[in-house]
Amino acid sequence: MLRFMMKSKLHGATVTHANLAYRGSLEVDRNLMEMADLLPGEKVQVVNLNNGARFETYVIEGEAGSGVMGANGGAARMVEPGDSLLVISYCMVEDEVARGHRPTVVLLDPDNQPSG
Repeated sequence: MLRFMMKSKLHGATVTHANLAYRGSLEVDRNLMEMADLLPGEKVQVVNLNNGARFETYVIEGEAGSGVMGANGGAARMVEPGDSLLVISYCMVEDEVARGHRPTVVLLDPDNQPSG
């Protein structure tokens, strides 16, 4: 049996911009992508803690160290700059592996820098 498990989470990410005039995706600081084991084009679930919206999109690489966390395309309608987000990735693992699986959680400060 396979189980869907949380692979990683960026917790408390702050939206830096929302750009409706773009094809879509979530732009994430490359350093944060590495910390959360996210690859360009990887599907993520985004939870907006300010308005309760949840949506799925994919990540694109933003400038390393910039703290960028920008929603583009239709996702831009789900957020406002300054909103606090959870960005969650998932994986499928065998039941036996799932029982010992521990996800990576990256806690962020308001400037999208690791805080813990």
